[in-house]
Amino acid sequence: MRRKAGLPSLPPALELICLRALWRLGEGTVHDVRKEVSKERILAYTTVMTVLGRLEKRGCVTRRKPGRSYVYRPKLSRDALREYAVKQLTNDFFDDSVDALLNFLRQPREPRAKI
Repeated sequence: MRRKAGLPSLPPALELICLRALWRLGEGTVHDVRKEVSKERILAYTTVMTVLGRLEKRGCVTRRKPGRSYVYRPKLSRDALREYAVKQLTNDFFDDSVDALLNFLRQPREPRAKI
């Protein structure tokens, strides 16, 4: 997971969808992940295969080949990614202040138009 200045970044949307599917499954083949993902979004088999390959290169999943198909397993836990995402959010938008983030979250707000 790399960012411009060598800093880590969060997985893009499709990678996150496949990673969430793997967290639910524990481990699975491309076919298994595609079937699980299809509950929220229809993706081609080759798309899931490409995304899982990217996740492996990023170090988010591992794979093994017990037979004819690779079996993927999450290497990155959901909690580890959540912790990183909150750290990145805090750093990028709240000057690295957890108190500023908490104060923002506690403020009542009117519903706003989508950005």
